[in-house]
Amino acid sequence: MIEKLFKLKENGTNVKTEIMAGVTTFMTMVYILALNPSILCAAPGLENAGGSILLATAVSSAIACFCMAAFANKPFCLSAGLGLNAYFAYTVCIGMGYSWQVALTAVFVEGLIFIVMSLTNVREAIFNSIPRQLKTAVSVGIGFFITFIGLQNAHVIVDSSTLVGLYSLRASIENHMFFTEGITVLLALVGVVITAWLLIRGVKGYMLYGILITWLLGIVCELAGVYIPDPSLGFYSVLPTQIFALPDRSVNMFFQFDFGFIGSHFLDFAIVVFAFMFVDVFDTLGTVIGCASKADMLDDDGKLPEIRGVLLADAVGTTVGACLGTSTITTFVESSSGIAEGGRTGLTAVTTGFLFLISLFLSPLFLTIPAFATAPALIVVGFLMMQQVTAIDWNDLTEAIPCFLAMTMMGFAYSISEGISFGIISYVILHVLTGKTEGMSKLMYVLAVLFILKYLMI
Repeated sequence: MIEKLFKLKENGTNVKTEIMAGVTTFMTMVYILALNPSILCAAPGLENAGGSILLATAVSSAIACFCMAAFANKPFCLSAGLGLNAYFAYTVCIGMGYSWQVALTAVFVEGLIFIVMSLTNVREAIFNSIPRQLKTAVSVGIGFFITFIGLQNAHVIVDSSTLVGLYSLRASIENHMFFTEGITVLLALVGVVITAWLLIRGVKGYMLYGILITWLLGIVCELAGVYIPDPSLGFYSVLPTQIFALPDRSVNMFFQFDFGFIGSHFLDFAIVVFAFMFVDVFDTLGTVIGCASKADMLDDDGKLPEIRGVLLADAVGTTVGACLGTSTITTFVESSSGIAEGGRTGLTAVTTGFLFLISLFLSPLFLTIPAFATAPALIVVGFLMMQQVTAIDWNDLTEAIPCFLAMTMMGFAYSISEGISFGIISYVILHVLTGKTEGMSKLMYVLAVLFILKYLMI
């Protein structure tokens, strides 16, 4: 039955590998269950809605993962997109002063538009128009990006006078922060070494084991008094004190739409929807390109079979998420951690989806997993994704320079979509100036113009 549904042999995998991959992906994504409510609760009116948002996030993530398996049989997993939830709370609700109901309505409309775009091949056409070498660069750039996220989550890289800097253990000792923050930085670095060693040894499930071993070391440190939690500074206990609990639903967010706002403020509403769409389209495409490249799923023309189903799952997830009460659902770059474990089919996504549902009953346990335990997995995944840089033809400068800009801007601008923007704009300009436009998709010109207009308007 499982073989028939997911075509495991055809994809060179098995049930054990797929389940392990799904668990690994979930472990690297579970932070969203804590982070998404904390961000959305900043919106006026949602201060006490953390439980409702957690419920909406978990359920919509599970449904989106199931859709990914049903529509495309791919190991990509989905949840509430970071950046888009911040735009929801801080820009639309706080900056523009719109209600959270209006923001949810915009997300809902965006989802419906994406369903139409996915069914009519618009998003697929955008994916296929991007040259193969630029797609490789996107994958490498995501490796850079996800490594940066892991280093930040572990506090190895911190804010400094030079924008970013290396964490100072000496300063942490002087500031009496070593046993709260400094020790977690060391644990994260130890976790990287452990995960890398397991990878070198060829241990199946090395990424999941790396997370669990690092978490266990944290528990030992806390029990020994070497790690001292301080919730006021964002450093929580790594000891599970409660296992079973359902999220509080004191605020009802189901189907809380304000369609009346569209009629009275159509232009303002359209701008909000466009902003959600723009970021979501290229974040999703970038993530899918990166993960598909890592899994060697692209064909000889750089196209991904069943791409329509992948994008449709993303669109349905966003629509369902809005109905349940959360911001845009998108494909997660952390899917690459499961792919690195060998995940190749929708069974990986189904496993992650079921864990999201289980997390509703075990939320205290999952939310106890510390960032320093999951950060090593992200860093090692970044290494694996950046290996593809050798596929770029560095001797052809008209190809190599846009690839370089796409890769670096993802990390430096802290955005997958910005990396794609710089890559496409530079690719089109350099190819036009050098007269090497033969074979380039007309859609690339359109995308370049749209990206330029975006930057002129912000």
